[in-house]
Amino acid sequence: MNRSIFHLWHPQIQRDNTTMKQIKTINLNFGPQHPAAHGVLRLILQLNGEIIEKLDPHIGLLHRGSEKLIEDRIYLQGLPYFDRFDYVSMLVQEHAYCLAIESLLGSYNYSSTFTQIRTLFDEITRLINHLLAIACHALDVGNMSSILWAFEEREKLMEFYERVSGARMHAAFYRPNDINLHSISTFLLEDILEFCRNFFTTLNEMHNVLTYNKIWKQRLINIGIYSTKTCLDYGLTGVMSRSVGIKRDLRQSKLETYANYYYLNFRSYIGQHGDCYDRFLIRMNEMSESLNIINQVINKISIFNNISTINQTSKFNNYTSILPHNILNYTLPNFWKKYNLKNNYNSMENLINHFKFWSEGFNINSNFTYQAVESPKGEFGVTMLSDNSNKPYKCKVRSPAYHHLQLMPAIAKGHFLADLVTLVGTVDIVFGEVDR
Repeated sequence: MNRSIFHLWHPQIQRDNTTMKQIKTINLNFGPQHPAAHGVLRLILQLNGEIIEKLDPHIGLLHRGSEKLIEDRIYLQGLPYFDRFDYVSMLVQEHAYCLAIESLLGSYNYSSTFTQIRTLFDEITRLINHLLAIACHALDVGNMSSILWAFEEREKLMEFYERVSGARMHAAFYRPNDINLHSISTFLLEDILEFCRNFFTTLNEMHNVLTYNKIWKQRLINIGIYSTKTCLDYGLTGVMSRSVGIKRDLRQSKLETYANYYYLNFRSYIGQHGDCYDRFLIRMNEMSESLNIINQVINKISIFNNISTINQTSKFNNYTSILPHNILNYTLPNFWKKYNLKNNYNSMENLINHFKFWSEGFNINSNFTYQAVESPKGEFGVTMLSDNSNKPYKCKVRSPAYHHLQLMPAIAKGHFLADLVTLVGTVDIVFGEVDR
């Protein structure tokens, strides 16, 4: 017995004036282990020759029940799980979780130093994501040069992760209403600025190789087009919605802005045709805007804290700071002996309090919240319900890739089988957040 989900699908019948031909359809598996699947994605295809007639995405091969695991742990212990949803956009998801906790506590702060540091690393995360998205998309289509340049720059960016947290990917760096400022040194911020200056060279190389490449344009232009109505029906956000002309960016919305974006000057790009090429151009432009935001944030930290350059006649004339003076003392090596850093790790009383805080947590009164951030892939939201305990009663994640994957059957119909890798690449799927 044919147990295929396609056993009720009838092949297309072609007629002419003399004969009636029946085209035999082919059922084909794409994945779950396919180099262009971007995760354990299984697509069951019905093909008429090389034309895709139907597509059925299968998920459920990675399911870990992360939301239930978060509900079984105190609020602070749930934070590292958010590095593991979309494991290419780590800190942005931590940001959404921290915002949800701060909302339940009623303790927003969108102008403090730690909020500016969050904005800085959110944009570093956006660079990490877009570099991987464009490079892997180009590799799927057949271009190898871009992935070599992109991964070299991603290693430099993940080194910034490592310098503040000790981990290249799963940083667990953000904290509700706080951040570890002792990990932010003058030299780190100077290196970030140096990276931004040099990164334009790589960005220009990728632009020259891809943007005007005849083969690249033939593979992307007029592929994966959908309407504004389709975008709204499927709940598409981020680059997927801006490519069809919907100017929705949570960073710029006055009603929904978060972090320090309200005080920054940057633009959001929209497309005109809604095809794969438009989405590629938007991601390229967003990377240049991220560099602009990073420069603004580092400059704002200097202004906000009224920091002036160290006197050039000083014996410390090789060091400058854009951090608060109390932190400056700890970044200069000659000050280590003079100042005793009273933190959680060299004071017994503080260490005991620190241990109790991270093991027992804190209680939050009964409340409900939904907080969203503009992740590189779209709107990443966290819904939480508290019940006057130290654990969330309910936690539900709104991941953009899950909504975008639902679009695949609609946009794949009528395209060639060879176009499928282009469609998967332009949607920018990471299965960690699809199958939670």
